[in-house]
Amino acid sequence: MEIVHINSWDEFVTLTSACDGWAFRGLPDADWQLMSSLSRYLQHFVPDRQSWRQREERALRIFRRKAHIYLPDASVLADDLRCLALMQHHGAPTRMLDFTKSPFVAAFFALYRTSRSAAVFALDTPTLWRAAPRNDPALRREAIDPRISGNFERHFAPNTKEIIWVGEPEAMDRRLVAQSGTFVVPGVLDKPLDEIIGQYASGPALMRKFVLPPTIRAEAMLSLYRMNITHATLFPDLDGLARSIGYELEITWPGYQPDGR
Repeated sequence: MEIVHINSWDEFVTLTSACDGWAFRGLPDADWQLMSSLSRYLQHFVPDRQSWRQREERALRIFRRKAHIYLPDASVLADDLRCLALMQHHGAPTRMLDFTKSPFVAAFFALYRTSRSAAVFALDTPTLWRAAPRNDPALRREAIDPRISGNFERHFAPNTKEIIWVGEPEAMDRRLVAQSGTFVVPGVLDKPLDEIIGQYASGPALMRKFVLPPTIRAEAMLSLYRMNITHATLFPDLDGLARSIGYELEITWPGYQPDGR
């Protein structure tokens, strides 16, 4: 993984503009590793790694048995990737990682609530779509596609294949559309994404890590605000609007009056 230390917001804009078609993920702490919420949960609370497969299967089974109560169309639960996306959307730990096709959306998630160095990870998805793990060249993107029935159980659930798949469900929800979102699905839960990608064919780095210092936050957040990248637009519901009010506390405009005029 290539690590790039950013010195200014303009530099970030320039460097990421060269990452055409890549996928991005922002983290508020540059020291954090790229791991899924399920990986972090299991590592913290379930030391017996031999049981991780059974625990993930049980979580999926419980969600499928009960989620239909709240859904107007329960057919989504039969599709592995759509079911995982629905779980992710509503806060369940899953093996999927949220990425976005926009470096600016990723920068927002990295910077909006941090006072330390943050990071935006960039994944060379166009190259990755054509790549395969060195030890099994047959495991290309189309061969492991979890949207195909049986592939999630075959390639991901066993938790033994160091592979990743990048893409979206056939049917996307409002939040995924608003965030220009995509998902990364790893084949193992006990390794960060950069280690898994290290198993792929050698060549130019498939991942870059842009480290953003706290000194650029003010300029970056104002620029993102002017792009209309806020919680209200990224989460198009009342919760998103409410969360967006936090940054409004930081904004001041020329001529602003305390009584709100």
